Amino acid sequence: MRKWVLSGILASEETYLSHLEALLLPMKPLKAAATTSQPVLTIPQIETIFFKVPELYEVHKEFYDGLLPRVQQWSHHQRVGDLFQKQVRGCVVAHAAVSPFSPKALLYKPVDRVTRSTLVLHDLLKHTPSSHPDHPLLQDALRISQNFLSSINEETTPRRQSMTVKKGENRQLLKDSFMVELVEGTRKLRHVFLFTDLLLCAKLKKQIGGKSQQYDSKWYIPLSDLTFQNADESEPLPIPQVPDEELDAMKVKISHIKSEIQREKRANKGSKVIDRLRKKLSEQESLLLLTSPSMALRVHNRNGKGYMFLMSSDYERAEWKETIQEQQKKCFKSFSLTSMELQMLTNSCVKLQTVHHIPLTINKEEDESPGLHGFLNVIVHSASGLKQSLNLYCTLEVDSFGYFANKAKTRVYRYTTEPKWNEEFEIDLEGSQTLRLLCYEKSYNKTKQNKEDGDSTDRIIGKGQIPLDPQTLLGKDWQRTVIPMTGVSVKLSMKFTSREFSLKRMPSRKPMGVFGIKISTVTKREHSKVPYIVRQCLEEIERRGMEEVGIYRVSGVATDIQVLKAAFDTNNKDVSVMMSEMDVNAIAGTLKLYFRELPEPLFTDDLYPNFAGGIALSDSVAKESCMLNLLLSLPEPNLVTFLFLLDHLKRVADKESINKMSLHNLATVFGPTLLRPAEKDSKIPTNPTQPISMGDSWSLEVMSQVQVLLYFLQLETIPTPDSKRQSILFSTEV
Repeated sequence: MRKWVLSGILASEETYLSHLEALLLPMKPLKAAATTSQPVLTIPQIETIFFKVPELYEVHKEFYDGLLPRVQQWSHHQRVGDLFQKQVRGCVVAHAAVSPFSPKALLYKPVDRVTRSTLVLHDLLKHTPSSHPDHPLLQDALRISQNFLSSINEETTPRRQSMTVKKGENRQLLKDSFMVELVEGTRKLRHVFLFTDLLLCAKLKKQIGGKSQQYDSKWYIPLSDLTFQNADESEPLPIPQVPDEELDAMKVKISHIKSEIQREKRANKGSKVIDRLRKKLSEQESLLLLTSPSMALRVHNRNGKGYMFLMSSDYERAEWKETIQEQQKKCFKSFSLTSMELQMLTNSCVKLQTVHHIPLTINKEEDESPGLHGFLNVIVHSASGLKQSLNLYCTLEVDSFGYFANKAKTRVYRYTTEPKWNEEFEIDLEGSQTLRLLCYEKSYNKTKQNKEDGDSTDRIIGKGQIPLDPQTLLGKDWQRTVIPMTGVSVKLSMKFTSREFSLKRMPSRKPMGVFGIKISTVTKREHSKVPYIVRQCLEEIERRGMEEVGIYRVSGVATDIQVLKAAFDTNNKDVSVMMSEMDVNAIAGTLKLYFRELPEPLFTDDLYPNFAGGIALSDSVAKESCMLNLLLSLPEPNLVTFLFLLDHLKRVADKESINKMSLHNLATVFGPTLLRPAEKDSKIPTNPTQPISMGDSWSLEVMSQVQVLLYFLQLETIPTPDSKRQSILFSTEV
């Protein structure tokens, strides 16, 4: 059915292209005659009449040329949404720019094409499952076209006036987005609009009594006066950071409210209850959106003050800077707007905006894809296409809770044109739909700071993104892909594990070894209190990894971890020598892998629901009694190993000012690893008659696991019975 719909649009596009070609035929001879002594029309007249017609032709030609081979080589997984996105945007720009002196039919043709595309997009979405990778692309194209058509239906005169500069030049919107501005230490939500000649920062007014959406202008900077450098050379102000604990608490509340909404819907409760919950959800998500960004984008007016935006994604920050810098090449004259001009410009933003909703998950459409919940394992293999040797590293970003954030970083590969990292990362997905990758050139000049954001002068040399396609990723095999960027391409492999299967711990089938073997079996075989692998890894990390930035959070090289795993499993006598020669992050990764592959978690399956219940107690005295009693109920190998690890993690946190690993960060890394149960089903107590979604259930469960470990990390001492204390402190076999 989709192919049949697209075949129809191909035939229509072919006809429209022939009309445009016929319109362009007289253009060349008219231009040639204009240079003679008896011109039919002058050059300015020709450019006015045929203004943007060649560009309009190129938009539709590119769409047709891109769609034709995809329809001819049709498959169920074929995507066309990206082509429609580009075509609709091109038609919108063309209509905004068409001269009123153009042939009358041409004035309406772009609108007609967008109208037809809108109908086609409706038909395609009817026959495209929400899980299909094309669905979100088609939805976005439909949103753009509908917004454009609704603005056309309104009075066009105010719109044209608001977008026309005194000299008759056209002011177009290039980019807009909601951002967080830091104003005198307070975070404010703004809507930022980048026009062809200025940057406008506006505040969305509260809608009262059914009034239409309106904006208040906060400030603007002509692009000719805008700089990313601080004119007075003063040190940038520090960015107030929100503790990770507070951000996680917000996420827990959001997950709770989402689960309540789902329960109310299933119970068919009144809309007033659901509306009240949705209002609470909007408040919490808005608060998270305000407090989570910590990456500065500073802009300054050469003739005035500077402003600071906070962002969560370096990818988005780079996009804004690149777009502004590219447009600045076309802006040479400074200017100022009268209050009337500024008001008209601000009013026009309502019609011109492309981002209509604050990026909250509550603003998603009901039929929009919920994204992926689970674990995404990514191996960053190598890069190619570099023309000169560089010190290169990559970072990975994914979207969750409505915004993008950095999730992983490779090591720096020194001075080469063909870096080969082969590093594997496990990324937690929370309703994620897109993976972004950024390539950086590392700067080792520590004295040189980037004045615009206070960061090191590491330079982004390429960036790209790919959709996280459920249909492609749900298979068990690794999926290889290449992310092409300007001047460089990066090879990746990806494998997705859904929440349902990631909960399962798989016992080892081999009789010997340590990975996948019960901890009691290993300690009994070794005649020790703590497994040899745990002691060796912690000893090496204590020796040279305590000041390593991001220790336990930064992933080690996947191949190194597998080498160490094999060495411990085969009781290789040279394992300590091997460890001394390996990157310390690989050793930390091996330790985490050991705990993750235990057939039963360190806190045991039987006691896990009790730990989850104990941490939820509100009475602090009752909580302490419950949690300590549960801890001392663990089997001795589990308890001794946990206390051994606990002391080490506290020592790591003592170096937080250097290694950036707080108690909360360590709990976030180790909580699920030490507590995640072996069974498939969640062990958090819930009402079975009111189930909640897998995504929300997982969020609550992970948060609970983090909180349990954090509780023990924050205790100054753990009072253990004398017999166990003697065993732990004085045993020579630990």
